[in-house]
Amino acid sequence: MKKVASISAFCILISFALLSTGYGDEEREGGKVKKMFVFGDSYADTGNLPSSVSRSWKPPYGITFPGKPSGRFSDGRVLTDYIASFVGIRSPFPYRQLKNLNTETIRYGINFAHGGTGVFPTLQVDQPNMTTQIDFFQQLIDKKVYTCQDLRSSIALVSVAGNDYSTYLARNGSFQGLPELTRSVIKQLVLNVKRINGFGIKKIAITGIEPLGCLPRNTAAALYRNCNAAENNFSESHNILLQQHIWALNYETAAPVYKYLDLYNAFISALKIGQNSPGNLTDTLKPCCGGVKGEDCGLVDNNGVKKYAVCKNPNQSFYWDSIHPSNEGWRAVYSALKPSLPSLLL
Repeated sequence: MKKVASISAFCILISFALLSTGYGDEEREGGKVKKMFVFGDSYADTGNLPSSVSRSWKPPYGITFPGKPSGRFSDGRVLTDYIASFVGIRSPFPYRQLKNLNTETIRYGINFAHGGTGVFPTLQVDQPNMTTQIDFFQQLIDKKVYTCQDLRSSIALVSVAGNDYSTYLARNGSFQGLPELTRSVIKQLVLNVKRINGFGIKKIAITGIEPLGCLPRNTAAALYRNCNAAENNFSESHNILLQQHIWALNYETAAPVYKYLDLYNAFISALKIGQNSPGNLTDTLKPCCGGVKGEDCGLVDNNGVKKYAVCKNPNQSFYWDSIHPSNEGWRAVYSALKPSLPSLLL
């Protein structure tokens, strides 16, 4: 942490020097974001998980965009892609696909998010949690891959979708003890985002948790007709505590550095649109891709025979699989979030 503090102090000194001399105005003109750095899980991952451990590299993932599996947990784009588009850059390159650190691969930032991971280690995958992802980022900064000017004209996206909680439930089988875990998760999350800010990044978007009770894996028992109220109540309790801490962080920094992205209400809004609209998103709680006996999307037997089916029109489904929105689902979520996104622009 001492190294982070020194990096931050150096970048702050550079910033003051640029402001006092008038240099750097062109770089800030128009409030344009140059790069985005992404940390978190499958809602933000654009291809970091190895193909040997992830279904996201197998058909039918990616059939809508880019037309083949790309490591995204969707038939197309994910949250990262839509946020990058909003701030006017291409989606940043996945860290694990970086073979060469050249101008093109690092131009728009880097995506460190790994599907299945959490703030703490999870059961889903043996992959880098958020702290380790930030370690990767610091290693690149230490190598001077990015300058202070690069960092201060960048934003960060931090995605938390609940893998820490699903790990707890898999181990313990009940909600008892979850409030204590929530406090631990958010405490560590606060340390993580403060560390990212310490590198000189001035805008950090942090997602709330989606309505967990509306995920297809949790609505299957109700034949995809109703969300699970208890799970949704838990999501809301996490989000309330998270917002309180984000408010405190901004008060501490005396600047609106930290931005809460309200995935919960964005999901609910999109799902209501689907239920009330005869157009897109006619299938709201039912996944487009999955097996009749609950098999995962993309699963095949030993003979290569598909154990799943894909709906006729993914563009009319909010969920792609049992956990993740479709390309159109993420578009609907993005549309609901869009009015709050201008505050991310530098």
